[in-house]
Amino acid sequence: MGLLKRIKENDPASPNRFFILLLYPGVHAIIGHRVSHFLHRIKLKFLARLVSNLTRFFTGIEIHPGAKIGKRVFIDHGMGVVIGETAIVGDDCTIYHGATLGGTGKEKGKRHPTIGKNVVIGSGAKVLGNITIGDNCKIGANAVVLHSCEANTTLVGVPAREILKKEKRTD
Repeated sequence: MGLLKRIKENDPASPNRFFILLLYPGVHAIIGHRVSHFLHRIKLKFLARLVSNLTRFFTGIEIHPGAKIGKRVFIDHGMGVVIGETAIVGDDCTIYHGATLGGTGKEKGKRHPTIGKNVVIGSGAKVLGNITIGDNCKIGANAVVLHSCEANTTLVGVPAREILKKEKRTD
């Protein structure tokens, strides 16, 4: 299943794939990131940052060219989303507006979070530092996550705390 199909199936506001492709800034940001990440990998860092900055200008979504973004990642209502250079986002994640995958300013090297597969990151959530968020987690709106968590966990609050943990994910 591709990104457009995933969005169509999960977003009740999307009338069709053509509409999504033309009018969803999250899709544009992912496409721009794929180009800038490729340029970054082949050491054309100036061009990578140029594409990244142009994408940010047009979408309001900032993804560093060095970030690794998985398949079918959906950035919904993406204005203000920031994803740092060493962040890794797994497949099938959903990120809502204002979320930040950033550093704390204290680390060298890998300083941004690693997000597992099928994670939902709520509006305004901040996931900071070299931490790992397990598969199938949910991070509530405006939560500030500073510590790693296991799979199938729901985190809320400032600082984020675990409120629900499922042994096995159920739909």
